[in-house]
Amino acid sequence: MLEKADAGRRSGSKTKVRVRVVENGGTRVRPDTLATEEPMEIRLLTGGARRTVAVTMRTPGSDFELAAGFLYGEGVVSSPDEIKKISYCVDPDVDAAQRYNIVNVELRETAGNTYDLRPLERSFYTTSACGVCGKASLEQLELRGYPELPQGPEISPETVYSLPQRLREEQGLFEKTGGLHAAALFDAAGGLVAIREDVGRHNATDKLVGWALLEGRLPLNDHVVMVSGRTSYEILQKCVAAGVPIVCAVSAPSSLAVDVARRFGVTLVGFLRGNRFNVYSAPRRVCG
Repeated sequence: MLEKADAGRRSGSKTKVRVRVVENGGTRVRPDTLATEEPMEIRLLTGGARRTVAVTMRTPGSDFELAAGFLYGEGVVSSPDEIKKISYCVDPDVDAAQRYNIVNVELRETAGNTYDLRPLERSFYTTSACGVCGKASLEQLELRGYPELPQGPEISPETVYSLPQRLREEQGLFEKTGGLHAAALFDAAGGLVAIREDVGRHNATDKLVGWALLEGRLPLNDHVVMVSGRTSYEILQKCVAAGVPIVCAVSAPSSLAVDVARRFGVTLVGFLRGNRFNVYSAPRRVCG
């Protein structure tokens, strides 16, 4: 059974500031709320060794899901059983203010069980803006052996139309800060299953996939992922790894996102606004 150790209070997801508002030729000072952005280091513990595998700028909250989702998306772990423990770093040599910005993921060691760390051989830095810099190409995704996604499910256009509003209604932190992306998981009837927010679209997707991994719900073959903003290669990579057959976004996809969607049979929807959207691949799942 996975052990998750949360040793105390973490940084908040919101930060209070005071701003000067200039309006109609006058000025006033008022309080404001910002989305917190802080670095998070993911450390991997396996075989008696410890190594840093990523540093990402994220909004504190769901940190363990973020770490688990990242490792799953990178092909390091394939099931929650491989993760023995996730915890914040409380080493005495770590500054107390940074302890909740370092997440240790301890992998379970069993006879004959080895973990492929080749995807993490090169140290890299993840930002909230651009995802994992210098990530693998489509050919390398194919080498991981991800199968083409199954034919189902089918979803009606009316259900697709409803997703942006449902997403917005559930973005509690966005309502308070105006500065967060979200990734939400829906069933084929449009019912909300889970939602995660972060300053980075990729982090929000990792948190969502990490939640599904730790809850034993993967693969997500009967679900839809809806993201705010645009879709990129990284988001499609994470959704393919999680078995998501339908990915929707309010804005445009990148060319490589479309390539990934077409290669693995993902129904990719973009420019989903009002009663209109574009389908870039696998339109068979949008009935009618």
